[in-house]
Amino acid sequence: MMKPPAPAVPSPEPPRLAGGGRGPRGLRSLPALSYNTHRALVLGLTFLAYALYHASRKPPSIVKRELARSWPPFADPALLGATDVAFLTSYSLGMFVAGHLGDCLDLRRFLAFGMVTSGAAVALFGAGYFLGQHSLAFYVVAQVIAGLLQSTGWPSVVAIVGNWFSGRRRGLIMGIWNAHTSVGNITGSLVAAAMLGYGWGWSFVVPGGLIALGGVLVLFFLAPYPQYVGFGPSPIEEPVTDESTDGEDISAADGAGKDRRDAVGIFKALAIPGVVIFALCLFFAKLVAYTFLYWLPFYLSQTAIGDEHMSAASAGYLSVLFDVGGIVGGVLAGFISDQLNARATTAAVFMYLAIPSLFLFHAYGSTSKATNIGLMMISGLFVNGPYALITTAVSADLGTHKSLKGDSRALATVTAIIDGTGSLGAALGPFITGFISRKGWDLVFTMLALCALVAAVLLSSHVKTEIPQIIQKWRDRSTNTQNGNADPGVQPLLVDES
Repeated sequence: MMKPPAPAVPSPEPPRLAGGGRGPRGLRSLPALSYNTHRALVLGLTFLAYALYHASRKPPSIVKRELARSWPPFADPALLGATDVAFLTSYSLGMFVAGHLGDCLDLRRFLAFGMVTSGAAVALFGAGYFLGQHSLAFYVVAQVIAGLLQSTGWPSVVAIVGNWFSGRRRGLIMGIWNAHTSVGNITGSLVAAAMLGYGWGWSFVVPGGLIALGGVLVLFFLAPYPQYVGFGPSPIEEPVTDESTDGEDISAADGAGKDRRDAVGIFKALAIPGVVIFALCLFFAKLVAYTFLYWLPFYLSQTAIGDEHMSAASAGYLSVLFDVGGIVGGVLAGFISDQLNARATTAAVFMYLAIPSLFLFHAYGSTSKATNIGLMMISGLFVNGPYALITTAVSADLGTHKSLKGDSRALATVTAIIDGTGSLGAALGPFITGFISRKGWDLVFTMLALCALVAAVLLSSHVKTEIPQIIQKWRDRSTNTQNGNADPGVQPLLVDES
């Protein structure tokens, strides 16, 4: 008796959205897209989304000097630090709530809502210029609102990318993708500095409008996970069914018997091995990174570089080179951690190297503009590299940890815990800097170096575990090479590997 023929291999092409009614309205108007095309679109849209989030956070650092010079009550730098800490504290606290909501709600709508309302909140701060508002309370409240709304962004985009990408290339892919942080900082600096000549209020209104427009694009074109557009379940999530008010089928599965997975609670997420340690490490790493984010333009404008002082706008333009170094650092850290399969060791080495780079930048950055640029980019590489690695690949790895046994949705929650804890450090660093900078910048850079040291030391237990694995991997690779078993050829970056 003949055996029945083997079932045909499913086609990689999804059903057409226009007829099937799956996915956001914008995607339904397009012809069928392949799985890898969808992944590229997801990377592009989430990159744009979070670049706009970061761009909308840069105006306060660009307008600091203008506010301190001519806009009461900001003559005292400590009050400028107070608005920073108001934003970052509400952002970090909101992150814990936003992460849990992100694992429960439609990530596309949640992200779009956060972007549009964040744009309005950023513009609200700038409205103080047009209204002639000089009350500190007005600006603090505006920053608190902005921080809460902006906390929707990071857990959402990391969860979405984690839904579409897994495997051993996650570090490199997310390292490249995480360039959105630096691209956003650069864009925000350039836009805010360009608008400063028209009045500092425009430095907030224009970035606010841009992020709101980005939210509209997300609403119409972003598919937050493969089932959304007719593909099978991702490695971390089973198909779910949800009929929305505008007729979108969120899952490719049919029938009503599928229950939505419950989101992981905060305490269960904290029990995942590595979450607490990496969260504490990010507290100190992000303290260093965000002190530069908020105070570097001000520091450059107060420092004679080559015996010349520069304007606030020129300092804003020059400061973007720190983020250029950060782009290289994020990609390099992701690539190295993939090759070694050692996230903690990579992050720790970068943090140790950040210490001498900070002291060199402070000691010799004023000798000439060329020296300043070179040392600033090196500092950006070592400061932003581990920060980028922990907030992306490490968070995604832990959010899909084997201890979860694939039965829960944890990506956004784990991301929120790690980045929320880091954001508490991000709030503390600029706040402390507002006070201690009065006594000189030597003390500020000493504080930053100590924080980098603590961040590296916190990872020691994980480093001790990873080093023997790295050595064994090198031995195995050497043995395979001697036996003629070469590594497989280079595969396209978007083709996943388990």
